Amino acid sequence: MAGGASLFSWGSGAPGLAWGTLGGLGVQRGGLGVQGRRADGARCVAEEERRVRANAREYNEKFQYASNCIKTSKYNIITFLPVNLFEQFQEVANTYFLFLLILQLIPQISSLSWFTTIVPLVLVLTITAVKDATDDYVRERQCCRLLPNSTVLSLCSLRQEQWMNVRVGDIIKLENNQFVAADLLLLSSSEPHGLCYIETAELDGETNMKVRQAIPVTSELGDTSKLARFDGEVICEPPNNKLDKFGGMLYWKENKYPLSNQNMLLRGCVLRNTEWCFGLVIFAGPDTKLMQNSGRTKFKRTSIDRLMNTLVLWIFGFLVCMGVILAIGNAIWEHEVGVCFQIYLPWDEGVHSAFFSGFLSFWSYIIILNTVVPISLYVSVEVIRLGHSYFINWDKKMYCAKRRTPAEARTTTLNEELGQVEYIFSDKTGTLTQNIMVFSKCSVNGHSYGEPEPVDFSFNPLADPRFQFWDPSLLEAVNLGDPHVHEFFRLLSLCHTVMSEEKSEGELYYKAQSPDEGALVTAARNFGFVFRSRTPKTITVHELGRAITYQLLAILDFNNIRKRMSVIVRSPEGKIRLYCKGADTILLERLHPINQDLTNVTTDHLNEYAGEGLRTLVLAYKDLEESYYEDWSERLHRAGSAPEAREDYLARLYDEVEHDMMLLGATAIEDKLQQGVPETIAILTLANIKIWVLTGDKQETAVNIGYSCKMLTDDMTEVFVVTGHTVLEVREELRKAREKMMDASRSMGNGFSYQEKLSSSKFTSVLEAIAGEYALVINGHSLAHALEADMEVEFLETACACKAVICCRVTPLQKAQVVELVKKYKKAVTLAIGDGANDVSMIKTAHIGVGISGQEGIQAVLASDYSFSQFKFLQRLLLVHGRWSYLRMCKFLCYFFYKNFAFTMVHFWFGFFCGFSAQTVYDQYFITLYNIVYTSLPVLAMGVFDQDVPEQRSMEYPKLYEPGQLNLLFNKREFFICIAQGIYTSVLMFFIPYGVFADATRDDGAQLADYQSFAVTVATSLVIVVSVQIGLDTGFWTAINHFFIWGSLTAYFAILFAMHSDGLFQMFPNQFRFVGNAQNTLAQPTVWLTIALTTVVCIMPVVAFRFLKLDLKPELSDTVRECGLGKETVQDGLWHGLESIFGGVWGLFCVGGGAGARIGSSNLLHVSILRNCIILW
Repeated sequence: MAGGASLFSWGSGAPGLAWGTLGGLGVQRGGLGVQGRRADGARCVAEEERRVRANAREYNEKFQYASNCIKTSKYNIITFLPVNLFEQFQEVANTYFLFLLILQLIPQISSLSWFTTIVPLVLVLTITAVKDATDDYVRERQCCRLLPNSTVLSLCSLRQEQWMNVRVGDIIKLENNQFVAADLLLLSSSEPHGLCYIETAELDGETNMKVRQAIPVTSELGDTSKLARFDGEVICEPPNNKLDKFGGMLYWKENKYPLSNQNMLLRGCVLRNTEWCFGLVIFAGPDTKLMQNSGRTKFKRTSIDRLMNTLVLWIFGFLVCMGVILAIGNAIWEHEVGVCFQIYLPWDEGVHSAFFSGFLSFWSYIIILNTVVPISLYVSVEVIRLGHSYFINWDKKMYCAKRRTPAEARTTTLNEELGQVEYIFSDKTGTLTQNIMVFSKCSVNGHSYGEPEPVDFSFNPLADPRFQFWDPSLLEAVNLGDPHVHEFFRLLSLCHTVMSEEKSEGELYYKAQSPDEGALVTAARNFGFVFRSRTPKTITVHELGRAITYQLLAILDFNNIRKRMSVIVRSPEGKIRLYCKGADTILLERLHPINQDLTNVTTDHLNEYAGEGLRTLVLAYKDLEESYYEDWSERLHRAGSAPEAREDYLARLYDEVEHDMMLLGATAIEDKLQQGVPETIAILTLANIKIWVLTGDKQETAVNIGYSCKMLTDDMTEVFVVTGHTVLEVREELRKAREKMMDASRSMGNGFSYQEKLSSSKFTSVLEAIAGEYALVINGHSLAHALEADMEVEFLETACACKAVICCRVTPLQKAQVVELVKKYKKAVTLAIGDGANDVSMIKTAHIGVGISGQEGIQAVLASDYSFSQFKFLQRLLLVHGRWSYLRMCKFLCYFFYKNFAFTMVHFWFGFFCGFSAQTVYDQYFITLYNIVYTSLPVLAMGVFDQDVPEQRSMEYPKLYEPGQLNLLFNKREFFICIAQGIYTSVLMFFIPYGVFADATRDDGAQLADYQSFAVTVATSLVIVVSVQIGLDTGFWTAINHFFIWGSLTAYFAILFAMHSDGLFQMFPNQFRFVGNAQNTLAQPTVWLTIALTTVVCIMPVVAFRFLKLDLKPELSDTVRECGLGKETVQDGLWHGLESIFGGVWGLFCVGGGAGARIGSSNLLHVSILRNCIILW
């Protein structure tokens, strides 16, 4: 095993683990606890520059660089127990119960045995520890499978070495399909010119292959003996997280050579289509760029979590108040009454006053009443969330058979928040669209091509049979030798970074960095300009059957700032030409003035294409003089060798040469909508969810897609477009938009007055209440001003008043800023969904991040909380799984607090009748088992399986989603209602048996009232009442619900009779003294009548309230459920109410429904039978 550690501690981490979880649903994604140390164990400190000498470990070790050991696990056998316990006792509830356990060991305080607290505490700690250990172990197993040993060069020979033992300065050999587990400077490879091919999906999410090249001076060092003598020294930048940049110099044999990112193999890459390569380790372990990017992701908590923590503190305060009241009562009682009984009821040793007795009584009651703070609450919540996560993973209706991709819940902490989303922020390309690009139309020298008639490419043996174009006139122009058309396709075949692989003669396979680039090169291929192969210095193209090799002089790379790419090539005739393609907003301003007329025509074509939702690029070229190029190339070489500000120098040189270009034309690529996107957006909008699209596309394209997916409709009152270039222009456009919305609202009679000076919060609420449907479209340069501190509130007010918002030409940073703005000012749950690396910041910023596993790799998926393959599954994730998770969690919490207060408050009332002596009503075994045996499983079953309406109804009635958005099912008000019901139940639970037992007698005439009989009666009443209550609360009955409820009741009576049996008394006479008490007590009819009376009085007010609420103020779910049962006559309305209220109780006796019996189906039969019997009577 790599790392040589034991059960939980492993030495090396997998390169892909920086963004994702491999070890189960409970693992928090992102930030795997990377702890890097230098070779001597000292912590790494900040570096100003890095010096690395090849094959010189002693020299490199004096800098104390980090080793390649990455710790992705948290535990080993020795540290597991202390570390895990320390983490668990960070939870306030666990620490609180440990404190209670210590109190119970003090005889003067505790009236309960220590095991009443330690048994539940140990159970909770054990379940959590097992889960943590399993997650950690599975994650490490995944690591070990991913990382093989490495081959290290040492003394002219190669030896196998574990990755964790590799050090900075080592030269290592990689073989095909092997992971790169350190940042390497490529020295040589099996390919000509020192080339090698890598896949970077774990780094940037892109699955296409990329090329890396060794510098010429080391590319010939393929022999191990030469490499063993290599003693070059690299001076480069310190460790950082910039994946696309690297700057350094290689000093060897009194010469220096500039190094760039093209010479580096980063940790996380995979070597492809290259037999072998050698690399020099520059960064290792936590210093690698991958691990520098793996900062710990902010832990996301739901609103219910935050509320729950607040409520637990309130409960603790309530517990202290009860303790104080009872302690005061004890002090008064001891002073007034207890002093008279000192002869035969003396105070305990050490107690000398009534005040001190009250002080001790306070701690005694804190111990007795501690169950109002439920120890099993948090672990029960985690179990329920885990079940909900598995339901998402197992949902066949969210499985994409084409890609064999299931839905995946990558976290278990956010399930119920899926039922509370109000804002969705979506990428466009690859999220709403398929990201499968089709060359649809083009404009060449002022002529637009793309009419509805197919082109026959059978003349071209190298054509891609899957490619289609619908305008034969373009092919005719190629055949007639139109120079502009030829130059157009020549540019497409040369200006790219596509790799070509020829699997068999004439069968070409292109590997492009983006689907757009692949579509353009494929178009040129089909029209006769076939890109065949490339080397670092040449590109070979077959132009209409004739092979032509161009000398590749320079590549001016594309990035998000430049938004263009250029190549400089020399033709066989010696002519030097620059070819450029890029965004119209960038390229059109760099054209020669002579192109003005052609620019106007091409711009019209671009607007036409964008209006159809097509993605556009502009193509241009420029001829370069030999002398100018030589001078420019020399300056480029010097800039590349600059020790500082290299990127700035290169950017200025690129900008210089990319001016005064000649316009060739434009391309238009179609990216079709995914299946089901319009319907999904329409339904989510009906659920009162606002959808904002944040895209890098131009405005016309984004607006067209908005109409296609029904975000924008012709029925909208107005679509506001903000395109201002200055702060004042943007502010004015936003102001006018708000004025129009307010004017329209006043004209419709709403009575709002825009002139009123309102506070920001009130102004927002007024805007959102206006009539009419509006949409907002804003450009990236305008958005930059709108997000400034003094204007962000105005922008948010305007945007939130609109039904749909589209932000165009936005950067990844702006996407995250928009999400953060809504989170900052709106008390609403946000969800971000995307498929590419540029969506990661947005996904991490939102409350919930969803990744689409599409064409742009897996980086968005690795950064997400949930993932699936198609946007349409979002509808089911929110409206079914999210709504059910929220409903179940709310019902679980309401019932959980209710049953605990009903159980605990009985001790409080009993305190007034036992001299405030801290005597308990129930025996200590019942107190221990109540929450972990008698009542735990039924509420878990309800929390995991319950439904109010079937999934089809959830999809058909989107308005059912609104209670979650408004937080109606569990809030402070609902909490106090549950507490009030629990207190009411405890009052009846105590005083009804107390009143009956005051005068009741047994069958033989003896007095019925004794402490143990009273305890058995109250405990039995409690178990039955809470079981009936959960029957009322359960809306969807399964075999598991039946088994858990009946099983819990059976377990209660079995344990009760066992504890009062003669057998246990014989074995433990000091613990089980009351032999036969349970049998004698429950044999009395008076006791069962008391239990029945208590149950009816406790339950009937609940039934009456629910009946009246259903009849007078039904909720939408009640109406939908009623519609699902079929239409009946008006006189049957009463039976609908009874069925809805008593369905849960009747469900207790209905096993016929199996695992999915629903109240409205199998149980309806019982309702009909009962109704018919009464009618006949």
